[in-house]
Amino acid sequence: MRLTQLAHDILGQYLHPGHLAIDATTGNGHDCCFLARQVGSKGRVFAFDIQRQALQSTTRYLQEQGLAAQVQLFHSGHQQMRNKLPADTHGKIQAVLFNLGYLPHGDKSTVTTAATTLPALQQARELLCPEGIISILAYRGHPGGKEEACAVEQQLRKPAPDKLQLSRFESPGPVLFVLAPDKHD
Repeated sequence: MRLTQLAHDILGQYLHPGHLAIDATTGNGHDCCFLARQVGSKGRVFAFDIQRQALQSTTRYLQEQGLAAQVQLFHSGHQQMRNKLPADTHGKIQAVLFNLGYLPHGDKSTVTTAATTLPALQQARELLCPEGIISILAYRGHPGGKEEACAVEQQLRKPAPDKLQLSRFESPGPVLFVLAPDKHD
């Protein structure tokens, strides 16, 4: 099973109609559409990307799928999510999805880095509701990708008051980290 599908399968267990979600890196819109389907017409997805091409691709894909109404796109880095989201959503986000690396079929010189991803992860944890989940798919095959994945894992392994449990899934290329509530609590 591809790690993108595994991430969707896991998120699908936590994300339901009416929920709020964040797509921290919209890319070409596939994750954003998945989140929009999960939250349904009564939910909301907040999606971030620094590349206009990514936002245009995502907009097109959302419109083709009939899902544009429940998504708000931000032409902004994911490290700005706390500042961009409405204050009344803070502490109510059910799921945050990161897909790190570069835009597929886009500019491979524009990549996510630990400098913006680590603050975004911290903000994601602060924005989550108590039963929320964070999924981080980190691609390691591009320059800086291994270092970013390592920095993300180091941050995720630090103790935090939210009591989320870390799971790690690996394939030859990417690695998937999932922070989720302990099912035994």
